[in-house]
Amino acid sequence: MNYPEIQQKTFLGLLIIFSLAFIGILLPFYGAVFWAAVLAILFSPFYRKLLIKMNQRSNLAALTTLGICLVLVIIPLVLISISLVHEASALYANIRSGQLDFGVFFQKVIAALPTWVVNQLERFGLTDMSSLQAKLSNAAVQGSEFITKQAISIGQNTFNFLVSFTIMLYILFFLLRDGDKIATRIKQAAPLNTEHKRLLFNNLTTAIRATVKGNIIVAAVQGALGGIAFWFLGVQGALLWAVLMAFLSLLPAVGAALIWVPVAIYFLVTGAVWQGVTLIAFGVLVIGLVDNILRPMLVGKDTQLPDFVVLISTVGGMALLGLNGFVIGPVIAALFISLWEIFSSGKQKQEADKLHRPD
Repeated sequence: MNYPEIQQKTFLGLLIIFSLAFIGILLPFYGAVFWAAVLAILFSPFYRKLLIKMNQRSNLAALTTLGICLVLVIIPLVLISISLVHEASALYANIRSGQLDFGVFFQKVIAALPTWVVNQLERFGLTDMSSLQAKLSNAAVQGSEFITKQAISIGQNTFNFLVSFTIMLYILFFLLRDGDKIATRIKQAAPLNTEHKRLLFNNLTTAIRATVKGNIIVAAVQGALGGIAFWFLGVQGALLWAVLMAFLSLLPAVGAALIWVPVAIYFLVTGAVWQGVTLIAFGVLVIGLVDNILRPMLVGKDTQLPDFVVLISTVGGMALLGLNGFVIGPVIAALFISLWEIFSSGKQKQEADKLHRPD
């Protein structure tokens, strides 16, 4: 019997089993672990600068970075979430009371359309006011009920949220302080050659930073600008629409225009011409150009994925993993492309070596 081979296989089996078991233990709090790792990667350059200025006092530098992360990222998100829940509840109350009636809005649009357009809509049964009003009202009520139920669910799971939030902060502190050591240990343990490990880990950190800075920050800016425009024009629920525009801005080719274009059209067909023209001009010249101006500043062109890959990976990640999928999906796509590029370059190198090898 080949005892060394048996020992090696047994060790690999134990390694796989206990690695999977450890992942299973972390699964209930995978969101906390994931976002702690993302924030650590984003704020690690700032931590290293603080470490130099604070004479290598790692605990103090990590605590200071953690406090700055709370002020710049986490607290604003919590405040926006609280305001969003309040605004969604108010919108739901207005719909239930009849103060906000989407059927009336639709009637105004139909009345302002040309006759030939109305005739085309009648062919498809899209001018039946009673049925359309019922459908629009039901859809609005169901959407508002969903938002309200989610808000109630968040309130009921406050304890779980606080536990996950505390775990995230705790892990973030140690990842900031000991992140370089942990990364070195992982690189040493990875069964890859040195060049592949260097490329893969560099691409991983670059992909996370590119996804967060190049997609989430740009989406937040576009959503904020859209919300300001809606507030200025007197659109009800400006914060709610701003959040929706921010989420949709993560999707290339469609983005925030799915929200502001229908509102601009409604303004135009109902006689609010200056509001419609203002919203279109602002949407095209400001919201639409944010991506082209900010993204190259935040992320180098060589780190960007093709638009269709970002679209597919973002939607797919969101469908599988919820909110976390907005980051995880594009990161997986970036690593997928990086791995295939590494494989392709290695194969090309082998073929080149064969051509130059003497017979």
